[in-house]
Amino acid sequence: MTDQSSTRTILQRMYAAEAEYLSAGGPGRADFALLADHFSPDVVLHQAEALPYGGTWRGHAGMELFFIAMSRTWEVFEFAEQEFVAADERTAVVLTQVRARSRATGRELTFPILQTITVQDGRITEIRPFYWDTAAVAEACTPEPTSPRRS
Repeated sequence: MTDQSSTRTILQRMYAAEAEYLSAGGPGRADFALLADHFSPDVVLHQAEALPYGGTWRGHAGMELFFIAMSRTWEVFEFAEQEFVAADERTAVVLTQVRARSRATGRELTFPILQTITVQDGRITEIRPFYWDTAAVAEACTPEPTSPRRS
């Protein structure tokens, strides 16, 4: 069983590994093994369908594909602030302020994400991020349609 301090420690280690993975070049450049040990082999990540990387991502292979999708979407995706709102022996609620820049449009956003994260046997088993405004995120990542040229 995991206590509150170790749940928090597990998540802090994962966030540090994620930062190391991204600073090493992220998907296609860094080894996903930097992150894999922090996730259960049957981990499930639930992203809102309205997001460019929406859907359910399962297992280590799914998580690696998720990080590829995030990398294709965001040129910059930084955790400006993180607050552990609650944590118990299995679940943590983390409020993160994000600064991001869309790869497709260059638009920058600052927005909060509230995540519920479940931990079992020292590894993350489920992640449910909640975005305040998925429409704003999708809009920032969608290029403006080009107008047809007139002759």
